[in-house]
Amino acid sequence: MELKLTNAFKQAAGLGVIAGMRTFSAPVVVSHVYSRHPSKQLKGTPAQFMQNITTSKVFKVLAAGELVGDKLPSAPNRTSAGGLIGRFLSGALCGATVYKANHQQPVIGGIIGGAAAIGSAFGCMFLRIALGKRTGLPDPVVGAIEDVIVIATGTAIAKHM
Repeated sequence: MELKLTNAFKQAAGLGVIAGMRTFSAPVVVSHVYSRHPSKQLKGTPAQFMQNITTSKVFKVLAAGELVGDKLPSAPNRTSAGGLIGRFLSGALCGATVYKANHQQPVIGGIIGGAAAIGSAFGCMFLRIALGKRTGLPDPVVGAIEDVIVIATGTAIAKHM
C-alpha cells in the first residue's frame, strides 16, 4: 500500500500540527473556511456544524482565550492527559472534516489529524523549552513566537482549502 500525499492528507496533517500547538486554532481555520465556502460533502453529516458561522465565531473566541491563557504561569501542561485528549480531538475533528469535504474517508483524516496533533504537542513542547533555554527568552515570548507560527500556518492552509 502506497501513501499518497493528497491535498486532503496535507491539510489534515497540517491542521493536526496546528492543533498540537494550539487546540482551538485548527478548528478556527476549518470552520472559518467552510462557514464561508460550504462543502456539499459535509451537508447532512456530523461535521455539518463546522459550516455554521456561529460555530466559526465560537471557535475564534475560544482560540483568542487560549492565546492569552497560554502565556499565564498557571497554563496547564500541553502534554497532560487532558491537554493531549483535547489536542487529539481537535486534530481528529479537523482531519475528518477536510477528508469528508474532499470525498475521502473521514476516519482516515481523523487518524492523521489526531496523530499529527499528538506528535506536534510533544515536539513543540520540547522545542519551546529548548528555545527558551538556549536564547534566554522568557516563556511568554517564546509562546508568542509559537502563536505567530500557528497563525501563519493556519492562514497558508486556509488558502489551499
